[in-house]
Amino acid sequence: MTITVALPDAAILHRLQPAPTGVHFVVWDVADEPAAFPIDLLVLRYMIPAADLARLAAVRVGVVQSQTLGYDGVRDALPPGTVYCNAVDVHEASTGELTLALVLASLRGIPAAAVDQRDGRWAHAQHPGLAGKTVLLVGVGGVGREIEGRLAPFDVTLLRVARTARTDERGVVHGFDRLPELLGEADVVILAVPLTDDTRHLVDAPFLEATKPGALIVNVSRGPVVDTQALVAALEAGRVTAALDVTDPEPLPADHPLWRAPGVLITPHLGGHTDAMSGRVDRLVREQIRRLLAGEPPKNLIFS
Repeated sequence: MTITVALPDAAILHRLQPAPTGVHFVVWDVADEPAAFPIDLLVLRYMIPAADLARLAAVRVGVVQSQTLGYDGVRDALPPGTVYCNAVDVHEASTGELTLALVLASLRGIPAAAVDQRDGRWAHAQHPGLAGKTVLLVGVGGVGREIEGRLAPFDVTLLRVARTARTDERGVVHGFDRLPELLGEADVVILAVPLTDDTRHLVDAPFLEATKPGALIVNVSRGPVVDTQALVAALEAGRVTAALDVTDPEPLPADHPLWRAPGVLITPHLGGHTDAMSGRVDRLVREQIRRLLAGEPPKNLIFS
């Protein structure tokens, strides 16, 4: 048995060499001319727009492996019956790191200090810290668990919220219905939820009105989880501050008012994109190859 594995670029091809017995590697991307040969496993390039997946209607493909964790918009573009897997265990740890960096940088005034350094200005001031604060974590999936673990040494009171209330090995997880009450207690609100019909514009004007004055809103999930217009209004009114790794729209246009809103720190969707990513992607691809050769179901199945 020989399977064909299509890789998006020469770099990942080089890393995965030598090919395992029974595997034929090719370099092919969805943006290329339709492949004239069947592909058993297609590894997508990182951050491919979901709409591009409609091009797979002209290709015979078995399993599609994404390099991203989120899959919003994929169902609408993916040809019916296509098997699609996401990249669980690739980005969660790095996104957890970035979340903590955004929280600490925002609270401790690092963006202002960077500007002062550029201008040669020594501007000593007191800023909030993280110790002793109440943190509301919205989303307790893979990314949420990584964030929770990284918050543990920082002497915070952690409140956790998910779609469904429950108790797990770490304690109580509140349901979304408790958000209006819990928002009034939180100094920091971290968003780590997938983008679904339930979470689109979860952070809207009423959400922000219920938030504790001066709270920090941190979004490391997907941009449309936040109503950008409502957030800009709250920032300009001084009700909240924000640290955003994702925005809506994305990329954020240079003339968008969010760039210039007071109290906001923006990073360009850096979440899981560190030098740890390639090794984790390679490990996942090797596991998918092993499963295909063994006749086992693929890992991290989302759609089929």
